[in-house]
Amino acid sequence: MGLEKKYQRDTLIIKITGELDLVAAEEFRHTVDLELDRKQVRNLVINLAGVSFIDSSGLGVILGRYKKLTRTGGKIWIAAARPSVRKILDLSGFPRIIPFYESEKQALEAVREA
Repeated sequence: MGLEKKYQRDTLIIKITGELDLVAAEEFRHTVDLELDRKQVRNLVINLAGVSFIDSSGLGVILGRYKKLTRTGGKIWIAAARPSVRKILDLSGFPRIIPFYESEKQALEAVREA
């Protein structure tokens, strides 16, 4: 799994490549939590364009970041999920709590409007 991170104001943008599974979930959690705490980030955009597979560990780590951010008044957005990954997220009920966007650009526009 690869992780790229960048910032726009109080928003952390994480781009993941590879599989978001049991092995990668802990690295994702550690990296994101460190950035959320260190930079006082309020919002998180997760770009899943490069994710080819997600399992329950990956779902759990995203849900955990959602809970962490919402406790402090922050929000999370998911961008560019591939159809196979989007299907797993849909079946897990994620669209009921986290907005999805076709691209990172669209997600960032939504962040600015929030």
